[in-house]
Amino acid sequence: MPELPEVETVKRTLEVLVLHKTIAAVEVRWANMIKQPDDIEQFKDALIGQTIHELKRRGKFLIFVLDDVTMVSHLRMEGRYGLYQAGDELAPHTHVIFTFTDQTQLRYQDVRKFGTFHIYSKGTEEETLPLSQLGVEPFSADFSIDLLREAFKKTTRNVKVVLLDQKTVVGLGNIYVDEALFRSGIHPQRAASSLTDEELTRLHEEIVSTLQEAVDVGGSSIKSYVNGQGEMGMFQQQLQVYGRKEEPCHKCGTFITKTVVGGRGTHFCYNCQK
Repeated sequence: MPELPEVETVKRTLEVLVLHKTIAAVEVRWANMIKQPDDIEQFKDALIGQTIHELKRRGKFLIFVLDDVTMVSHLRMEGRYGLYQAGDELAPHTHVIFTFTDQTQLRYQDVRKFGTFHIYSKGTEEETLPLSQLGVEPFSADFSIDLLREAFKKTTRNVKVVLLDQKTVVGLGNIYVDEALFRSGIHPQRAASSLTDEELTRLHEEIVSTLQEAVDVGGSSIKSYVNGQGEMGMFQQQLQVYGRKEEPCHKCGTFITKTVVGGRGTHFCYNCQK
């Protein structure tokens, strides 16, 4: 699933491609993706004639800000956007098509069909789900060591599960939690409440630095992720533990272990993360 660095990269590339374009037509080829409103014709009517003025990211969600409405899009596992000419052949698994007045098209492709779309009156998108329960942005001033301390001391869950919970801090998924925990020297199954102030400080720093480094190189292309211009991210070349089961740790040479934590495949080094 695309995490914060991937969605931020998609946002930045789409800004170059679709800002200030006006939607002339909308085609929905897989209705289950449209969650709000639940009527496809209402979804289309809300967008036709609207101009895209801004793109924003909230956690793993991409937000299109138009004249009167906002469209909230989640890529889920394998969703991707691309800009095409109206006459171009449709790629497989193209499910939503936004045709602009200049006869270019923003197309949404999704092999698994898990992506979602919500439309809200402009400015109300954070008042209801899926955005209303999201935690703080890791690049914001609100993301502090004190916030982590408070969140961790109130739970009996392990540290990885808490970090994956988008109600605490947003944008972190399996890849970047594993990487930040490795860089912090913290075992993913440690009780979150057991972390010392020194460990909290180190974890806070590594969450921010890991995400920033990934954004700087366009995210991680582990499976099918590409940005809005069809380009792969490069952070996978810097991964220390994720996807490296039974490969030697870059720090100590111990083979990387893969287990399951909170229902998610989890990579760590037994020696570096005791």
